[in-house]
Amino acid sequence: MEAEEDTSWKGVENTGDEPIDVDELRVMYCAADSFQQYPRLAHYQTTHLRRQSFYSLPQAHLKLLSSPPFNYLDTLSKVDDCIDANAELSRAIFKASLTNFNLGVPDERAKTPGALRIPDEWTGCAKNGDVDKARSTLRQFYRDWSAEGKRERDVCFGNVLRVVDQEQSRLDEGEKLRVLVPGAGLGRLVFELFLRGCVAEGNEISYHQLLASSYILNCCERAGQYEVFPWVHGFSNHRTRGDQFRGYKVPDVHCMTETMRVQEETGRVGEMSMTAADFLCEYAKEENAGVFDVVAAVFFLDTAPNLIRYLDVIYGCLKPGGVLVNFGPLLWHFEGVMPNKSENGGHMKGDGGDDMTGIAEPGNFELTDDEVMELVTKVGFVVESRETGIEAPYIHDTESMLQTVYRASTWVARKPVIKADTS
Repeated sequence: MEAEEDTSWKGVENTGDEPIDVDELRVMYCAADSFQQYPRLAHYQTTHLRRQSFYSLPQAHLKLLSSPPFNYLDTLSKVDDCIDANAELSRAIFKASLTNFNLGVPDERAKTPGALRIPDEWTGCAKNGDVDKARSTLRQFYRDWSAEGKRERDVCFGNVLRVVDQEQSRLDEGEKLRVLVPGAGLGRLVFELFLRGCVAEGNEISYHQLLASSYILNCCERAGQYEVFPWVHGFSNHRTRGDQFRGYKVPDVHCMTETMRVQEETGRVGEMSMTAADFLCEYAKEENAGVFDVVAAVFFLDTAPNLIRYLDVIYGCLKPGGVLVNFGPLLWHFEGVMPNKSENGGHMKGDGGDDMTGIAEPGNFELTDDEVMELVTKVGFVVESRETGIEAPYIHDTESMLQTVYRASTWVARKPVIKADTS
C-alpha cells in the first residue's frame, strides 16, 4: 500500500471461499492463548522447578550457593524479572490478536470499556507445545526486530536484496516488482522489500508468527517499546551470569515512522500483504500463476517434505523470466517423520474430507545441496549464480560457550522466457 494510504494489514487475508472451520479456529485460539499463558508456564518451568530442586540440596550446599559470589536465589529472581519483561510483549501480542484476527468477545468483567477476552470455550486451550512456540517466537524478535539482530539479517537478506535491486532496474518507470516471501515469519523481509518499493507478499502457515508480525507491523507504538531477553530460559553454556540476562530493545524501527521517512526521502514505497495458508495449496491456485517477478526463499526450502512440489509451485507462480533466490541450509524439517499424519495419528484432511494436497500430503525425501541444484534444473530453472559455505547464524548467542553456525548456500535460478512459436 502506498505510504499516504493505510500501510497496515489488519489480520490475515482469508484465501478460501469457505468460512474458517473449527480445526483452524482451534489452531488460531491455541496460538493466541499461548501468548497469554507464556509467563505462567515460563515461570513454572524456568524458576519454580529450579527453586524446588535447590531447596532439596543439603543444607550446607544450599547455604553456600545462597551466598556471594553465587547468590543463586537472586539469580532466579532476576530470571523472573526477565520473563516478566518478555511477558509485556507476549501479552501485547495476545491483546492485539483479539482485535486484529477477530478472536475476541466483549469482556463484561473488565473495568476497561471495550475490553475483549477469549471465548469461554477456548480459554486455556493452549498446551505446553503451543506455549513453547510462543516462547520461540519471542526469541525470534532478537533476530528479526532488534538492532543487534541486523548482523544475522544482513547475511541472509543480502543476496535477496541485491537480486531485487537488479530486477527492479530492468522495469519500466512506475512499475513495481512483485516479490513473494514464503515462510515470512515475523515479516521483517516483507517490510524491507516494501520499503524498497516492491509489492511484497508474505506467506506464513504459523499463527504464532502471524499474530506476532501483525502486532509489530501494525500496533507497536514506538521503536524500542519492549525489551526481550532471548537467553534467559536456558542455564547452560553461559560464561558469566550477566550473559544470561542480556536484553535487546525491540523493534529497532517503528514501522509507520520508517515508512514515512522512506517515503519522504525516495518519493515512494511499495505495497505489503500477508497470507495465512499452506504455501503449496495457496500458490498452486490458478490466480497465482505467473504473478511474481521474484520468489525470495530464506530458510524455507528445507521445510519441504517434497521439494519437487515446492519447486513446481514456485516455478508456476513466477512470471516468465522471473527468479527464485534462495538462502539457507538444509535442515530438513520432516526428516524421520511422516508429514501426512496428524498429531493424533490419522491422515490430515481438507475441507471436503479428502487427504490434503499441501505440505501434509504423503511422501518425503531429503537431498544434499548438490542434488538440490540438479533438481532445480530438472524442474526447468536456469541457475545463474551459486555460493556455498556462507556462515549464517540463526538466533545466535555470540557469547555462548556453545557455538552453532550454519554454512548456508545461496543461489539464483531464473524461469526461462518461453518464446512463441513463429514457424
